[in-house]
Amino acid sequence: MEQVIAKVAGQLVKSRHAIALTGAGLSTESGIPDFRGPNGIWTKNPEAERQAYESYYKFQRDPRQYWVESLTGASWLTALFKARPNAGHDALAQLESLSILKCVVTQNIDNLHQKAGSKKVLDYHGNISLLRCFECNARFDPEEYDLERLLAQNRLPPLCRRCNGVLKSDVVHFNEAIPPDVARESLEEVERCDLMLICGTSATVYPFAMLPRTAKQNNYRQKTVIIEINADPTPLTREGISDDLLQGKTGEILPRILEEVQKLKAAGR
Repeated sequence: MEQVIAKVAGQLVKSRHAIALTGAGLSTESGIPDFRGPNGIWTKNPEAERQAYESYYKFQRDPRQYWVESLTGASWLTALFKARPNAGHDALAQLESLSILKCVVTQNIDNLHQKAGSKKVLDYHGNISLLRCFECNARFDPEEYDLERLLAQNRLPPLCRRCNGVLKSDVVHFNEAIPPDVARESLEEVERCDLMLICGTSATVYPFAMLPRTAKQNNYRQKTVIIEINADPTPLTREGISDDLLQGKTGEILPRILEEVQKLKAAGR
């Protein structure tokens, strides 16, 4: 593996536009459980999965009730606010600070990339720390709205300060479309990249799973190197989409790649 890590570090240093795609496997090392694994949230609590599938329909039918339930009911999402970035998040943020990594496109909703210091992050499935207007896609910090006061005064749902549309959590629910601005920017990053790190994602959830495949299809225009850093092989491995698989924990492998990159930069390579 050391030889592959050294090779990937060299490819990163030489890249023009490297990006990373990240998934749940990166955040499990911060203590955030996945959904369908042996100890997954929905494995242990099938009712939570059923409710997750209903959330978007509830919002469409009755935004006020959606917000009442969100503010008064127990939710596993609470644990996400307490989670801290791990060494994998930190390594990606440092690669960005070295002007090597240009963007992170993440499936995770936990805001941990931002907490680690990454600046260019596209939250493909939304961000638990934001509100989003259902009409114009404007995003707001929840602190701009006193949601508990709105609940007490029976003034839910909160309304957009730009267009007066209804606000919802920025998190993309089941059966909800990916926000068009994020979908567009993510595709633009994929089409520009000449190196893609795929970190902690099984690449089986669509449309996110199309992004590495799109990068590979674009190889007729430019060669895109695709590197997987995953605990296990994925369909990308088996389909030959990825050029290399570094098998193991992202929180261990990404810092090792960063270390090699720093050595190359210090040597002026």
